[in-house]
Amino acid sequence: MTRTTRTGSIRTTLATLGVLTLAAAGIAPAAASGPDATAQAAAPTSARVWVTTADGGRKLTDGGTLAFDTGPQATDIRVSPDQVSQRFTGAGASVTEASAALISGLPAGTRDTLLRSLFSRSGDGIGLNYLRQPLGSTDFNSGGFYTYEDTQGQFSIARDQQQILPVLRQALAVNPSIRFMGSPWSPPAWMKSGGSLNGGSLRAENYDEYADYLVRAIQAYAQQGVTLSDLTVANEPLFATSYPSLSMSAAEQAQFLRVLDARLTSAGLGTQIFAYDHNWDRPDYPLEVFSGTQGISRVVGAAFHCYGGSPEAQAQVVAAGKRVYFTECSGTDSDNAANTFGDTLVWHAENLVVRNMRNGGETTISWNLALDQNGGPHQGHCGTRCNGVVQIAGGTVTRNAEFYVLGHLTKFIDAGARRIGSTSEQPGGLQNVVYQNPDGTRVAYVVNASSGSRTFSITDEGRSLTHTLPGRSVATYTWDPQSTTTPADPDPASWYQVAPTASGKCLDAADWGTADGTGLQQWACSSGPAATGPRPTSAGASRPRRAATTR
Repeated sequence: MTRTTRTGSIRTTLATLGVLTLAAAGIAPAAASGPDATAQAAAPTSARVWVTTADGGRKLTDGGTLAFDTGPQATDIRVSPDQVSQRFTGAGASVTEASAALISGLPAGTRDTLLRSLFSRSGDGIGLNYLRQPLGSTDFNSGGFYTYEDTQGQFSIARDQQQILPVLRQALAVNPSIRFMGSPWSPPAWMKSGGSLNGGSLRAENYDEYADYLVRAIQAYAQQGVTLSDLTVANEPLFATSYPSLSMSAAEQAQFLRVLDARLTSAGLGTQIFAYDHNWDRPDYPLEVFSGTQGISRVVGAAFHCYGGSPEAQAQVVAAGKRVYFTECSGTDSDNAANTFGDTLVWHAENLVVRNMRNGGETTISWNLALDQNGGPHQGHCGTRCNGVVQIAGGTVTRNAEFYVLGHLTKFIDAGARRIGSTSEQPGGLQNVVYQNPDGTRVAYVVNASSGSRTFSITDEGRSLTHTLPGRSVATYTWDPQSTTTPADPDPASWYQVAPTASGKCLDAADWGTADGTGLQQWACSSGPAATGPRPTSAGASRPRRAATTR
């Protein structure tokens, strides 16, 4: 059956506060999602599969077409499109100064080819669409440690303008839809106890100065064409160490976020804040921050890293009604370096993709986008060599396992796709996560973490396909369900798509928001807050609020 044809995007600013009905205008969203979406009987006929194996014999290799022409097998991935969970926001890495220096040092043609392979979906490109951008020094620099205001009163991002920002702009030229998060490792030393970038805590009397510093950083990046839509305020606040870092308790973070929220609001910035930005082993930290920031709508969720605990801890944040971003994990060499590709492929696919996303994660963000053959340049705590998404050595680019872990996601799953229900085995077995793209197509990301081949089926809309996946491998399956089940919510950063049919729905603000930049959504008509009006783009122009579709 043919899906409803989409019309053009709404590009006019909504002019009325409060709940706005679209029925009078004869406008209804073209895409709806969730259990309320109506599914009419239809079934998929075939799927395509791409496979990467631990031995590197296949790397995102097109495995051809598989027919939905069998019955369910003993091991069956049963897809339930009526079970709709979080959206997919994006996947990518970080352009540290180390990464930027290596990428900038490539010959122009090699650099262009690399950036297309990372950020475009065309050809062999994987279409990365999310970058977590360090604000100032990390443990991966090409020079000495720095912040944007090492001397009080002298703020500048000039050092980032040398290599980091040119790389970010080149990436945006390839993929204008990249979303960015800003994450500082340390405030300027003069704001901290101990007076050093390494370790120490933010003095309470400098909360205002640090909040202003972050506002200026967001504004300065916007002037360079890079919009920091999301923000964390302290990388790994429970790990003060010998490189730029900050010790910050949950209570201190909540107190500081109240100050920062006021400064961001005063500056007219709609930047979203994610608490914590540290390991899975302390979900109590972001929960305490949420408790201390009630009423601050821009504190939308928590960010997690992989170096302690397990992904299932994220479910506590989801249960609290907040969102989850996974924001950092560095691959390292195996004890036997020959096993590094396969070990990284399986562990990252299982933990950073499947278990992360089955527990609410909206993003999968690796650490360095590029490192050299020594896992650097770096400034400590990488005894077993750290690895980037790619390795750059002597002008030669090598794609690491991280490239394929991410590529199996971003080449096929669109920003704004929604996770839908699927049965899955436990860690160590045949595991999966399934998404429905905004255009209605479905994507299954499957990892076989066991040592032997597994034969299994995928069953959707009453029909099954059967496939055998080698041991320690990753596969992506894509198919069109041939159903009029309306697709999942689009990315809230996209223009609101509508079709000229009467919906009887009303339009209001997402998550009860009233701040500038609040997303819009449709519901059955009722009373509630809504906010309208333009928000600035990175170029300083205005455009209308964007809206999500019917829930």
